[in-house]
Amino acid sequence: MRIDENEFFREATLRICGSLDVETFLYESFMYIRHFIPADKVFLTHFNREKGEHIALAMSSAKGGSLLNLAVSMPTEIRPFVVRTDKQSTAVDRAETHPTAQPWIARGLLDKYSSLLIVRLVMDGDIVGGAIFVAQESAKFTQGHADLLSLLREPFVVALSNSLRYKELLELKELLAEDNRFLHSELRQIAGEEIIGADFGLRGVMEMVRQVSPLTSPVLLLGETGTGKEVIARAIHNLSQRKDGPFITVNCGAIPENLVDSELFGHEKGAFTGAISRKRGRFERANGGTIFLDEVGELQLEAQVRLLRVLQEKEIERVGGTEPIKVDIRVIAATNRDLEAMIRDRKFREDLYFRLKVFPIAIPPLRDRKGDIPSLVQHFMQKKSREVGLVDIPTLEPGALVRLIAYPWPGNVRELENAVERALILSKGEPLAFGDLQAPVKSEAPFESGVGPGSHLDLQRKDSLALDEIVSGHIRQVLEMTGGRVGGKQGAAHLLGINPSTLRKRMRKLDIPFGRKSKKN
Repeated sequence: MRIDENEFFREATLRICGSLDVETFLYESFMYIRHFIPADKVFLTHFNREKGEHIALAMSSAKGGSLLNLAVSMPTEIRPFVVRTDKQSTAVDRAETHPTAQPWIARGLLDKYSSLLIVRLVMDGDIVGGAIFVAQESAKFTQGHADLLSLLREPFVVALSNSLRYKELLELKELLAEDNRFLHSELRQIAGEEIIGADFGLRGVMEMVRQVSPLTSPVLLLGETGTGKEVIARAIHNLSQRKDGPFITVNCGAIPENLVDSELFGHEKGAFTGAISRKRGRFERANGGTIFLDEVGELQLEAQVRLLRVLQEKEIERVGGTEPIKVDIRVIAATNRDLEAMIRDRKFREDLYFRLKVFPIAIPPLRDRKGDIPSLVQHFMQKKSREVGLVDIPTLEPGALVRLIAYPWPGNVRELENAVERALILSKGEPLAFGDLQAPVKSEAPFESGVGPGSHLDLQRKDSLALDEIVSGHIRQVLEMTGGRVGGKQGAAHLLGINPSTLRKRMRKLDIPFGRKSKKN
């Protein structure tokens, strides 16, 4: 068959350079070229000189095109043959006779009896890859076929270069978009990073945080839902040498089981249906920083095995990938579940438990640190007032703190925050009352009229005395922070969000010295 080489070159080039997606242009060009050359499939490769390996980017046959991204290592003894820059295309009768085909045969990508047409792709004097046409039978290609394909060397070089640059651009764009999303997430959470109670109810916790932060050891945070485990995790990160790196949060209980691997470890393009581009997983995004695994007890056993490997080997592998990726991360895990009971029930791996429990920190529930409630309420009143657009921060109705302290707070700090927000919405500018809290009153004797021991008024009096102690302790802490100053922008009244004269009146009532009296003491 006589072939018009000009028409062949033009039609083939239009297809080779017709798309930036490697699997698309390889398939379109192959379906045209196979009318002239008896090939059953074609591989397009990119040569990585630093690693000494060919990357099989894609493969096409009459059935369609597919991404591969498979690394085929070239042994040292054949690399001089691999990097040759002669532009002559080669026809090979049997793959087993060609040196560079041996690693491909070992990987199962080629049959040793197949015949090959190898088009070496050279750019600026360096080998950049190859187009390898394959026929299942031996001796199917002639030198005429090789000479014909030599016409397409430059179009293949251009298409390969453009495709690699396009792939790199997409990865950088994805990286920028991800980093931008996480940056905005970080900025949104800055207002919530203050740890209320660090010098009071959480003093012991913060001492442990300061001890472990400079290290790289895994940390396991234990506590009920809503106690602020993520806030403590952020404090560990911010006090560590990784503070300038990313802080990535993973809610293990919110990831569908079939997406756990993709979310945690990422995937390659074409790894499964819907994987239209490469995606970095949470572990890879946390490289150089900290990953916080919230509700780690919700992970399925299969995912626990893979997490254990990450902790042991410090490397991950994307879904659909073939090469391990080293990661430099610190792992902080948290749970509200009894992991030891789960181990006995065979729902949590014991080896993973001990890997995570290098430095456990138990965070007390709010009912065990009620002295922090006044500070927390003040903090949430300021925060929520800004969020809903209030100019003036509302006050508390007399007796409101008594109700707040008496309530057991099963939902802990998160429930208190929601209660403050709900009270702000319902207050309509009036002092916050929290009248919807139904706190159980513990007493050995039934309520009786009068003011004797065990009476309702007697219990109220006891609650008031306890509240006075809490408020007094909180005011004294703030005064220490301000060096005893009450008024002004750096004074205790400003930090507490109340009028200086109101604060002085409260301090007189609680017998807290200020002004000259404080200096005498």
